[in-house]
This record gives sequence, structure tokens and C-alpha cells, in this order.
Amino acid sequence: MAGKTETGVVKCPVCSGDFEPSRINSHLDECLLDHQTPSSENTPPAKKARVSDEAGSSGGAGGVKTERAAGVFSLFHTKTAEAKATESEKEPNTTTTSSSSSSTTSAMRRESLLNTDKPLAEQLRPTTLEEYFGQNKVVGEQTLLRSLLQSQEIPSLIFWGPPGCGKTTLAHIIASSSKKKGTARFVTLSATSASTNDVREVIKQAQNELRLCKRKTILFIDEIHRFNKSQQDTFLPHVECGTITLIGATTENPSFQVNSALLSRCRVLVLEKLSVAAMGLILHRAVDSLGLRVLPDDAVAQKHLTSSDRCSEPQVWIEQKALDTIAHLCDGDARAGLNGLQLAVQACVAKARNTNTHILQPIVVQEVHIKEGLQRSHILYDKAGEEHYNCISALHKSMRGSDKNAALYWLGRMLEGGEDPLYVARRLVRFASEDVGLADPAALPQAVAAFQACHFIGMPECEVILAQCVVYLARAPKSVEVYMAYNNVKTCLRNHKGPLPPVPLHIRNAPTKLMKELGYAKGYKYNPAFNGPVDQEYLPEELRGINFFTWKPTDL
Repeated sequence: MAGKTETGVVKCPVCSGDFEPSRINSHLDECLLDHQTPSSENTPPAKKARVSDEAGSSGGAGGVKTERAAGVFSLFHTKTAEAKATESEKEPNTTTTSSSSSSTTSAMRRESLLNTDKPLAEQLRPTTLEEYFGQNKVVGEQTLLRSLLQSQEIPSLIFWGPPGCGKTTLAHIIASSSKKKGTARFVTLSATSASTNDVREVIKQAQNELRLCKRKTILFIDEIHRFNKSQQDTFLPHVECGTITLIGATTENPSFQVNSALLSRCRVLVLEKLSVAAMGLILHRAVDSLGLRVLPDDAVAQKHLTSSDRCSEPQVWIEQKALDTIAHLCDGDARAGLNGLQLAVQACVAKARNTNTHILQPIVVQEVHIKEGLQRSHILYDKAGEEHYNCISALHKSMRGSDKNAALYWLGRMLEGGEDPLYVARRLVRFASEDVGLADPAALPQAVAAFQACHFIGMPECEVILAQCVVYLARAPKSVEVYMAYNNVKTCLRNHKGPLPPVPLHIRNAPTKLMKELGYAKGYKYNPAFNGPVDQEYLPEELRGINFFTWKPTDL
């Protein structure tokens, strides 16, 4: 700031005047408040202010008129009454131009949102909990997390949920709240691109931030399941001691994909896929942001559409049933729904511009445009993830419960989601023996034949074969007698103490003379040689009399 010159005077940083050291502080107070600025005749000309003083200010003994200094000190300037009057004269008559102004504003807002490199879902990402829809169980009014967010006491968290349900958005809301209140520093990394060195660098900065500024660091790791076990171990000591507050987002089950040690230091919050009602609120917010108008399915709205006011830009409408279609087809994925809406509107606007007509007709986004914009299966299914195991478990249990309708439904969910039909067929083979068993011995050949047929012809023709087998197994009588008996055998073997008992000599084979001399096969009764049942022991002496079909582990 002010520095001494060779003659022992101090230069003012505002008006560049020279003053005695004892007067510089009082002068600065007056200069910043636009009072008269005493200066010497040798003062260099001040920079021209953007808004000059109404009466000006006389300088020094020569009475030189100086103007207000520009730059950072323009914050202290206020508009004069004359300037305000001039601006008010320039304002248009709002009563006569409100319609065209509103239309122009909507068109400009729509253009800015549509003609951008960012997807609409990213542009409209909520920044407050009031704009965050669909997860009331997690961040509702009376939930624990909302109370913690309001008090800025944020624990380490793992957000687990399907794509597009709001995991990253919730993390950004926490970041926005922390930045406003200055309580924490927020750092974002993605496990798909970040390395262990990146994480260590962030942790090092967090340690410095905590030591020097007494401010915590919130580290958000997107797709945290992409980090392997050793990379996840990097967080352990720093989460434990509070150097960082970890927030992870994952679409995979954290029980399988996140270290148990790290999992014990974090609270897992399960986010559900968005409901149709929540998607409707999100889409209506997007429609308002784009400056669109919703067209209900009635004659009154159609009449209003045809008689809409003329303006410089055509009005863009969207059918209510088109919004309903997005809400149903996006399967709770807000990202897919918003980006599908953006694509459909962009296509309709571009098509209207390409038509060589001077009549500005309203643009209507219809349901057919939405379906073309989505162009995707709305069935959420991950062949290598959580949903894969959920659906096959549901299919197995539905057949076990003899509910053929539910079994067909879960089969359809898997096949329409892209599951390998041979995987399903293998599970049916297992089911035929595990759950049907000897109650219907034909079930196993039926399942094996279904597997071979699927191998021969593939999808989609083999889907009816799998459906036939699923219905057969669901209708078949059930028996787990063999399954339970074999499980008892395994339990008996695993719980046996000491060496396993030897095979009885009389049921051993004796192909050599030495083995016969040792007593192998001695006393064995060849069953076909007898007309009736043969009284003969086949189990080791320690297990004689045991019945694995009724046996319990406590019998040992």
C-alpha cells in the first residue's frame, strides 16, 4: 500500500497525492468516502473514474478538479440521482412490452440451456435440499442426515443407489452448504481416473488445512467401488483420526465392494430409484428452466395454442403425456430423463429452424419425440452387479413357491435386461435337482433339455423354451429330501473329530492276491445272488445305524 518517497512524504494509493506520514491515515478515510482530497500541485492526474462525482472535488491549493478513482474502490460509489433519472428514462414501457419481453427472455434462457456442451442434467443439478426431490427417507424433514447437514456435523458416508438417483447431487449439496458457511473444504475425485498419489496429495493438503486453518476437508469419491482394496486402505487412518470426512458414491453393494474396515468407519445410506411422482417434479422444474409451456390434453389448450401471441421467436410447447412418458420410461433415472428431454427439445427446435417458412408456428414436443430421444431399454439390470443376483434369487424363490406368474416375470426381467440365457438355464438345472428332486424325476431331464436347446438356437428364440421350463418347474411337486440329506453328509464329514473311519474290509475290492490275503472283500454278500433283502453293513462301524435323511448335527 502507501509507501515512503525520498522526500519523506507518503503517496496515497487512491489519488496518488503526496502527504506527510502523520496525515495519511486521516486522508485515506476522507478519500475513500469521497470527501475533498487535499493534494499538492505536483500530484499526477488520477485515473478516470467510471462514475464521476456529481460536484467534483477540488484538489490542493491550485483548486484542480479531480475525478473519483476507479478500480477496487468503485464498491464505495453510489449512483447519483441524475444518473438514476437518466436510467429510468431509458427503461421501456413494461406495460406495453411485457408479452414480447417475456417471450424473448424465455427464448434466450432456452437457447442458453440447449446450446451448450453440458448435459441438461448437469446444468440443472440442485444446490439446496429444497430443490432435491425423491429421497425423503434419507434427507426428509425429520431425518438424522438433514439435522446433521443443518448443523454442519457431517459424518463419513457411503451413498449406495442405482444410477441417476441423486448420489452425486446430494454430495454437491453438502459441498455448497459447506462453502457458504465456510466450515469445510470440499474436494471431489473420481475413482475411474484418480490414482493413489492423487488421494495422498489431497490428504496432505487436508492435514495442512486442519493444522493451519482449523478447517476440515470433505473428500467426495465418485464410483468408490472402482478403487481396489489396497487403494481403499489409504483412507483408513485419516478417516479414523478425522483428517478427512469421506463421502463415497457407488452403484454396487458396499458389502462386497468396500473394505469392511472402511465400511465400519462410514454410515451407509441407501438411495432408492426415483418414483414417477418425483420424476414429474424434476421434469416440471426442467420445463420451467427451459422456458417451455406444458400442453394439457384438452380442446381449450389446443385453442389457446393456435391463437398464441406472435413474437420474434416461436413458442415451444410440450405435451403433458410426453412428460409422463419420460417419467415412466426412465426407470427412476433422473439423468436419463433430463437428457432425453433435452435431446427431444433440441431436435424439435432444430427441425423448426430448418423449415423455410416465415410464419412462426408454435413448436410442440410430442410423445413420439420423447420415445425417439430415449431410445433405450428402461429396464435397470446389471449382469455383473447387484441386480443380477437379486433377480436370479427372485426367480428361484418364485419357482420354489410354485408361483408361475412371478417366476415368468423375473425371467422376463433378466432376459429383457440382457442376461445370458445359458446362465438362466444352468440355474434351472440346479433347481430341478435341489427343489424338485425325486418328487418329479422328469424335472431334471426337462431342465437339461432346455439348456441344450438354448445352446443350439440362442436368443431371442430360446426365450420361450426357458419360459416353458420355468413354468414346468414352478408347477412341479417339490422335494428337498435329497438336498437336505446330502447337506447332512457334508456336515457330518466337516464336523468329524480325528481321522475319518476306514472303509470296511468286506466292501473293499480285492483285485490282487495280496489284498485277498489281507481280508479285502472277505464276507461280502453279492446282492443279486440272493432272492431277498441282504443283511449287510455298508457304513463304517462308527456310523452304523445313522440315517442322514432324519439326522441332525447334534446327533454326533
